[in-house]
Amino acid sequence: MVFADVNAQLIDALSATPSYQVHEVGPGATVVTVDGYRAINSQTHEADVIAEIASAQVVTTAVGPTILGFVAPVIAAAIAKRDPRLPPLAVMACENAINATDALKAGVVAALPDAALVTRAVFANTAVDRIVPGHPHVDGLDVTVEAFFEWAIESGPFGAAVPVIPQAHFVDDLRPYIERKLFTVNTGHATAAYHGFVAGVSVLSDALAIPSVFAEVRAVLGETKALLVAKHDFPADVQQAYLEQNLIRFANPELSDTVERVGRQPLRKLSRNERFIGPAAQLAERGLPFDALGRAIGAALRFDVPDDPQSVELAALLASVSAKEFVRGVTGIDEEHPLFAALVQIVAEEQARR
Repeated sequence: MVFADVNAQLIDALSATPSYQVHEVGPGATVVTVDGYRAINSQTHEADVIAEIASAQVVTTAVGPTILGFVAPVIAAAIAKRDPRLPPLAVMACENAINATDALKAGVVAALPDAALVTRAVFANTAVDRIVPGHPHVDGLDVTVEAFFEWAIESGPFGAAVPVIPQAHFVDDLRPYIERKLFTVNTGHATAAYHGFVAGVSVLSDALAIPSVFAEVRAVLGETKALLVAKHDFPADVQQAYLEQNLIRFANPELSDTVERVGRQPLRKLSRNERFIGPAAQLAERGLPFDALGRAIGAALRFDVPDDPQSVELAALLASVSAKEFVRGVTGIDEEHPLFAALVQIVAEEQARR
């Protein structure tokens, strides 16, 4: 296993340390020791990263959807150098976004010297579900995670040559799993963060301990449950059990994160296919309620954290453009959509409050 990152402090620490531990918390908790890895600074030793990827079996990203465009040229350079006699490189973007690997692939293809070289790689979308709270530096390289996890990977792009990845779940149709995860875990997590921020708490588990915040999260997940059951035929009792499991996960003080970290990048979280607008738009199209999602969107508009550039930009937009312009530009919803009027009202109410 090879880590590549531009964070020199992290890479130096990994290079100087033979192992680190992953501490699982919750039911079935254990401690896993990770060793036998290498670490490369991709900013100062890009050629080494390219060489490693060129000879690898699998490459994954966990950099955030907005950073995929920056790593795509490095992967493209590695694919161009890859020995054509090797099996195709498996490339998977493990990000909190729908079909993130498709976006990564587009960037890779654009950076290839010859588009035909793309056959040296296979690109598969994934859905990753595991809560990892903010990492306290006092723990060094050790990481705390919840015991529960799911990694679903679409099997179609691999054909008969599905890679062997222990405990990964290969599925024929990934979209139901992506949307179930995004519209349950990420939507619920962000709802707790934004309502918690408005309530004046800093720790996510403290936010869930406030009855009104907990009720808002449950209401939001009730709406996304209705969408997932209607759209993907998830059994209602199965989705309800998944919903309840996630409420327990969010409230676990051993996994507690800060509302500022979970709520960061509000503009991205309010974009068209993300955790709020995505399900609200689909509910509106089906004539189903989205009131709780609307209240969560309103809370997100009040996220005011000077250290988060998107929070600063959000405040500037609310102060400088009309509600209609804000909705069109930030959420990607236009006047013809059944969600548009409700979003305009939510934004206008926030602008009037300021």
